[in-house]
Amino acid sequence: MHPTMDRNWKWVLNFRAVILMLLCHMTSALEVPLDRKYLPQPPTITLQTPKDYIFDPRENIVIHCEAKGKPKPSFSWTRNGTHFDVEKDSKVLMKPGSGTLIIDISEEKAEAYEGTYQCTAHNEHGTAISNNIVIRQSRSPLWSKERNEAITVQMGLSLVLQCRPPAGLPPPVIFWMDNNFQRLPLDKRVSQALNGDLYFSSVLPEDTRSDYICYARFPHTQTIQQKQPISVTVLTMETMNETLAALYNVTDFYSGEYSPEGERRPGFMLPLGPTSTKMVLRGETLELECIAEGLPTPEISWQKDGGELPSSRVYFHNFKKTLKISNVNEDDAGDYRCTATNNMGTAQHVIKVTVKAAPFWVSAPRNLILAPNETGILTCRVNGEPKPKITWFVNGVPIENAPEDHTRKVEDDTMILSSVQSGSSAVYQCNASNEFGYLMANAFVNVLAQPPRVLTPPNQVYQVITNNSALLHCSSFGSPIPTITWFKDSQTSIKNGDLYVIHENGTLEIHVAQPLNSGNYTCIATNNLGITENHVYLEVKEPTRILKQLEYKVVQRGMNAVFECKVKHDPSLIPTMTWLKDNGELPDDERFEVGTDSLTIKDVTDEDEATYTCIMNTTLDQDSASAMLTVIEATPTPAIAYEKPDPPTDLELTDQKERSVQLTWIPGDEHNSPIQKFIIQYEDLLHQPGVWINLTEVPGTSTTAQLNLSPYVYYSFRVLALNQVGYSQPSLPSHQYRTNPAAPDENPSGVRGVGTEPGTLVISWTPLTGFQSNGPGLQYVVQWRQKDVEEAWSSKNVVNASQFVVTGTPTFVPYEIKVQASNDYGSGPEAEVVTGYSAEDLPLSAPDSVQIIVHNGTLAEVHWEPVLSNSVRGKLKGYKETDQKEQVLLFSGNHSKGRLPGLQPYSLYSVFVTVLNSKGEGLPSPSKTFETPEGVPGPPSFLNVIHPSLDSLTLVWGPPLNHNGRLIGYTLKYQPVNSTSELGPVKIMTFLANETTINLGNLNSNMLYKFYLNAKTIKGSGPMVTEEAFTVMNTSDRQVDIATQGWFIGLMCAMALLILVLLIVCFIKRNKGGKYPVKEKEDAHQDPEIQPMKEDDGTFGEYSDTEDHKPLKGSRTPSNGTVRRDESDDSLVDYGEGGDGQFNEDGSFIGQYSGKKEKDTHEGNESSEAPSPVNAMNSFV
Repeated sequence: MHPTMDRNWKWVLNFRAVILMLLCHMTSALEVPLDRKYLPQPPTITLQTPKDYIFDPRENIVIHCEAKGKPKPSFSWTRNGTHFDVEKDSKVLMKPGSGTLIIDISEEKAEAYEGTYQCTAHNEHGTAISNNIVIRQSRSPLWSKERNEAITVQMGLSLVLQCRPPAGLPPPVIFWMDNNFQRLPLDKRVSQALNGDLYFSSVLPEDTRSDYICYARFPHTQTIQQKQPISVTVLTMETMNETLAALYNVTDFYSGEYSPEGERRPGFMLPLGPTSTKMVLRGETLELECIAEGLPTPEISWQKDGGELPSSRVYFHNFKKTLKISNVNEDDAGDYRCTATNNMGTAQHVIKVTVKAAPFWVSAPRNLILAPNETGILTCRVNGEPKPKITWFVNGVPIENAPEDHTRKVEDDTMILSSVQSGSSAVYQCNASNEFGYLMANAFVNVLAQPPRVLTPPNQVYQVITNNSALLHCSSFGSPIPTITWFKDSQTSIKNGDLYVIHENGTLEIHVAQPLNSGNYTCIATNNLGITENHVYLEVKEPTRILKQLEYKVVQRGMNAVFECKVKHDPSLIPTMTWLKDNGELPDDERFEVGTDSLTIKDVTDEDEATYTCIMNTTLDQDSASAMLTVIEATPTPAIAYEKPDPPTDLELTDQKERSVQLTWIPGDEHNSPIQKFIIQYEDLLHQPGVWINLTEVPGTSTTAQLNLSPYVYYSFRVLALNQVGYSQPSLPSHQYRTNPAAPDENPSGVRGVGTEPGTLVISWTPLTGFQSNGPGLQYVVQWRQKDVEEAWSSKNVVNASQFVVTGTPTFVPYEIKVQASNDYGSGPEAEVVTGYSAEDLPLSAPDSVQIIVHNGTLAEVHWEPVLSNSVRGKLKGYKETDQKEQVLLFSGNHSKGRLPGLQPYSLYSVFVTVLNSKGEGLPSPSKTFETPEGVPGPPSFLNVIHPSLDSLTLVWGPPLNHNGRLIGYTLKYQPVNSTSELGPVKIMTFLANETTINLGNLNSNMLYKFYLNAKTIKGSGPMVTEEAFTVMNTSDRQVDIATQGWFIGLMCAMALLILVLLIVCFIKRNKGGKYPVKEKEDAHQDPEIQPMKEDDGTFGEYSDTEDHKPLKGSRTPSNGTVRRDESDDSLVDYGEGGDGQFNEDGSFIGQYSGKKEKDTHEGNESSEAPSPVNAMNSFV
């Protein structure tokens, strides 16, 4: 027994680097392969009848007992503890090759075959036995003849009508009805107790009737019996005759505080007294009941003293008078208080609940296959209340009565088999019992010496899509258990690592398959008796991809819409393209044409507006894309008025059968648009009243539909018509049509099993709807058993729930699960078996022998000894490595080493290793410290240039942020860069570690220099930092150079040429218009914003200066060569291209076409001002 771990234990982070590691070592029961080759195996019982079997006397008794083994087992039976000679009883038949008994009781008294049966399966290697199977006949005895006295009761009093049905096997189902076979209505005031009695909290005049009848239905025989009717008369004070009133002095009797017709405090009718007790077994359903009387009718509420009701398992029935808790456990014991309340007061009753437990498995013994001289352990771990007694058997014989065997040792719930020898195979039985039941399990110990065999078929081809995981199987058998190794292309040995994981069952997993992983793989199975191999092939395919997403379409009504879906896929895979409309199939309409890579919708209508999806499937993968189609109104044209059709009329149901009916109708007016189809809908008045559901549709030419129906449904039908315009209003509903109940046609979906807390398995499913139930009394038969363990199915019936919790399960083992639906009319189809897993638990131990190998200053490798597989107790999650900077690396697989990259040179680290599964982390290993060697330093933290001058500048730098060792100095390189970006010679300088500045002299003025600086340790130089800077410009030298530049000379020539062209244009204009004095031109072309235009001839009026500065006629531009922008800017701009300009101090003009104006040579700088050539012309006129 491993010590349990505190689930609240938390891992404390080491302040240095931490590594989280997970080791996965899963184990599973080993089975001898039953194939053509003879391999001995003791018997294993595979099927047996439940412990308690109630049979129908009208049918044969069938007691199942199936077993497997090599050689094939023989079977025998005991009845009531003595040998049952099957051959001597002609009415008993044992099926050939099986131990199943078929007893013909058609001409015999069934009671003769009641008793306790046990099956034995035997071969030369051992004996397996079944449970004790108690066989009893179902009984539905007649109601004892009795005469029920008529009951007269005063209005307002409470009343109990007793049912007291005959004791049947199994107990009958009780319900109350009247003479018309209608169930009596139940409510808060009138309710039926769990024992079948009918309780009235207070009677009313409408309770008067003579046909209160109790019915008992016996499930096995499907018979119903009834009690004699009970007559009840309710009297009021006014109706009581005077004689009766005088005789009993009714007026005086009810004249005090108490009056049956008046309000009164609650009181309990069931149970009686202030307290009562209740015992329930673990795993069963606890049923508590409180029925109160009083006026007004009391409300019932429940609470648990000192605790909360388990909300996920608690259910209230019978108007909260009944409290049910499913799957009871030890925590449900305690005091439950029911409170009855009305406006007159309250009453309380306490029910003391104790929880006992029949034995249940914590860990059942499992089959063992051992090689000679190996040691094995069988564990029979159970729990219960009171504590079960454990008894061991070998081959069906109590261990104390079996021949003595010194290799066998029993320690309570554990049997140790040491150094087993050939020929010592046997079947061991463990029996755990207490006063509430027993558990019995068979587990064989098979001693074999077998060379390895590979069970996976040879030459299998596995296909996967790129970047998906690939699983190559190598299932094997041998004793001792073989060791599996893998090779690729018969040469490369495959080891566990980042790319590959070899699981304990031999399966090779490739996490992310790539095309280069394709090829031939060989698995080799080895033990000390031999070696064998098997070849499989892996093909990694290209993924299927839609190259371009579908485009959103907006199409006019009546036009065509085309969606294109071009796909790329692996050429060796055959693709299949599917189109969907709103996630459903395309309509069966010839307007929808599906091409190789397109969908065309012809003559679109409003009904075609939807989302269309293209799905490309291959045998390995798929891809999809969607787009919306919007239909808009076409250009309106005069046309016939189209309208929706009128609703169909005169619905009639004919040819009525159990599961079908024929519906006929008369179509309504089409309104100029032919009816395309009819939609038939139904309403289920029993389960979903008011909800109409589409059942089927027929073409618009039909007026009849054959409807397939489901059992236990109150149908009402209606019909809608559809034309091009839309749907009609629904027709009036048909007459109601009721179908009879039947067994369920289907089982619940979504069955799964997961573990939430250690020792549990939660089985859940999607429950059937009322429509799917097919009848009353819906329940679920939940079955489970541990996978790969030869044990019988455990079973539990669950009502009004969608999950069931199995407790006492081993940690993280697979279970086979089935959930079958049944109702009062039978069981559904055989349930499909699904596999689930019980809960994980925290790992128990830490890795051992942690060692550190330091490769260099930035990389180390951690090695450790993996923990034992049974201590992992869960599913492998991977390795998680964390350093002191919280950098995390994740790995998966069963590793024994891991790398620590990105370390800091010349640093001290501490690491430890933990095992990690889905539940959490295990204990940490002892910490290991290591030191990384020196490395090259990082770059200097900064490099700045300060104080530049004509021939010198100063450099300042900072030490590296990461020294990575002992710093020994710096290296500086620098070189000039000329105006054409050519690099000059490099100069090198070195400095000590404490020097961080240098003044460089003898540099060229106005020159760009590039600097490179790095730091050094004994391991070498680190990366460089660079900087660039100019020395100060020499202004005088720069003046002389500009005048000799070729671009400047070319610019001056271009400017002169453009001025010459403008002069020629000016003289041509002047010759055409005669003399053109400047004053006349100024008068003719004044500023239009100041001088208004004359309306008669289109010329401008007199010149007007808004500031009263009027120039004289014939005046020219001032001698300083400037023109004010707010005065007339008279120039050739009106006749050609030009703009504003300025004159120099000597009256000359620098033209706009020069691009730049040169200042006086004494200034030595350029101007960005661009003068106008038009003003230049003013100086020549």
